[in-house]
Amino acid sequence: MLRAIDISTSGLIAQRQRMNTIAENIANVNTTVDANGNAAPFRRRFVTFSADSDRVADPRGAGVRYRVEVDRTTPLRRVYQPGHPQADADGYVSYPNIKLIDEFVNAMDAGRAYQANIAAIEMTKEMANITMRILA
Repeated sequence: MLRAIDISTSGLIAQRQRMNTIAENIANVNTTVDANGNAAPFRRRFVTFSADSDRVADPRGAGVRYRVEVDRTTPLRRVYQPGHPQADADGYVSYPNIKLIDEFVNAMDAGRAYQANIAAIEMTKEMANITMRILA
């Protein structure tokens, strides 16, 4: 029973990281400079999940592994703003490749996955309690 809780807990941790990454994207939706003040738009981050194969042989069971990646394939948003300090020679400013609607949908999905992991933990605890009552 504890293996199931370990698996769900790793899922909770992974979904929490996904929510943190989404929040970072939303916070930087209009960031056009890096930490040093150079013109470098923020690049969208996303989380990828995989089975934690290192833990399959572990007596505690499998789990979820996550990795935060930077989206370098989606083009940046270019907006014509000739008076902007980061405008290029043609008057265009490059903004992050973040779509707020996509981020909100991803946040809702991550929230539902988080809730599903909590429900799985609660069900596992309930099964353990019922087993103890039967054995007592």
